[in-house]
Amino acid sequence: MLSREEQSVEVGEGGGLIDAEGRPLTPPEGWAFLPAGDAGLTRKVTAQTGFWRVRARMGRRVISKGIWAPAVIIAAARREVEVLRTTEAYQKKRSGERQRRERQQAEYEGEFCLAVRGYLAFAPQYTELERAMAEAVTLHAVPVGSGTVARTTMIPLEERAAKAVIAWMRHRTTAYDSMQIARIKGERRQVRRMLAQRSVELLRAYREGGAIGPDCPLQGALGLAAEAEQNQ
Repeated sequence: MLSREEQSVEVGEGGGLIDAEGRPLTPPEGWAFLPAGDAGLTRKVTAQTGFWRVRARMGRRVISKGIWAPAVIIAAARREVEVLRTTEAYQKKRSGERQRRERQQAEYEGEFCLAVRGYLAFAPQYTELERAMAEAVTLHAVPVGSGTVARTTMIPLEERAAKAVIAWMRHRTTAYDSMQIARIKGERRQVRRMLAQRSVELLRAYREGGAIGPDCPLQGALGLAAEAEQNQ
């Protein structure tokens, strides 16, 4: 008999479920799938019954896809959650949480932008360009759910800012996105390392205050970013 306790399963290459040993699995009769995304509903279901937690591998990352659990439990929990979320107390709580998150996000955006400017450290004559680039990098990197390095808390803020700058430059000032990179282990990493070095050399010119030609890819990228922002 299949266990009805918590069990971790994965999505296999063909889209089916597999266990830790790679063996195919079929959910018990009467079970249904609850996709990830509603943490409150998921918590209510998992607190009441055994379930399968479904994960999928994306490169080095493992992401949650949702859970399999008895359909009757999911349906009952969904009804309870829907009723709860219509109450005034719940609405007030949600409003307060939303305002708190918005304040935290605004504070982080300001801190991150300052950290980017600290990393750029352009010469005085390029201060305005430094400001524009810091704002462009921040706009790209800090939105919640962006999945960029700026959203991690595993490394210091200054390192996040530096990595975000290099990543932004890789996509905006090089041909990386249109490159045909051979599917050889380590090849993409090598290309990114090479492009990162070019970006560092480009930044050095602005830090040292040297003359910059009109065909500078950085200035072109910032012009496009400003145009896109105006059209929003």
